[in-house]
Amino acid sequence: MYQFVTGPLLWFSFLFFFVGCIARVVFYIRGLDWKLDRVTYTKNVSFGIKGAIRSVVFWLIPYKTHSWRANPVYTLLFFLFHVGIVITPLFLSAHNIILQERWGISFFSFPDFVSDVLTITVIVCALLLLVRRMALLHVRILTKTQDILVLIITVAPFITGFFAYHQVAESEFWTIVHILSGEAMLVAIPLTKLSHVVLFFCSRVQLGFDFGVKRGGMKSGGLNW
Repeated sequence: MYQFVTGPLLWFSFLFFFVGCIARVVFYIRGLDWKLDRVTYTKNVSFGIKGAIRSVVFWLIPYKTHSWRANPVYTLLFFLFHVGIVITPLFLSAHNIILQERWGISFFSFPDFVSDVLTITVIVCALLLLVRRMALLHVRILTKTQDILVLIITVAPFITGFFAYHQVAESEFWTIVHILSGEAMLVAIPLTKLSHVVLFFCSRVQLGFDFGVKRGGMKSGGLNW
């Protein structure tokens, strides 16, 4: 079982993830209306590029935008959750040992206690985000079953990985479940709202470019507003 989930199934998961993400980006770009304001966009492309960069950078910095500042507690939970999701798997010592053994490469590794803190932070933030969805009416009415399922899929590799590392009950069982949950998340990314892993950048670039073009057009007389 272990050989299968760390071999063919793992490769399938990565392949599905990469191909699926590329497909989502392609479909996103093809869905844009390239004929809209073509002249204005052509004349003010430099403003659009600046706007796109500004949009991405500002939304990646906590409290840099008005929307982040308007919801300070949510912003803190959001960034702690997402930062933990990204950096913990990359710099986990156990993952890097496997990379070194199989492919001869590895990243910098966090001390184990740091990885534990990050893992617990992700789990706690996920629980608080779930409580927020249930407690706030304006969020609860927009919450669908898929939203809860996506959150569970996202946090499952961290819970199972924590159990496996600390040898809770049957450590071999939790190791296999941890690998399967990680593979399930990879497959789910292109198919669910987790696709914002790549579509976030697409939408921010699009909106930032559009805003930059139109703002630049107004300054240069390119738009007759």
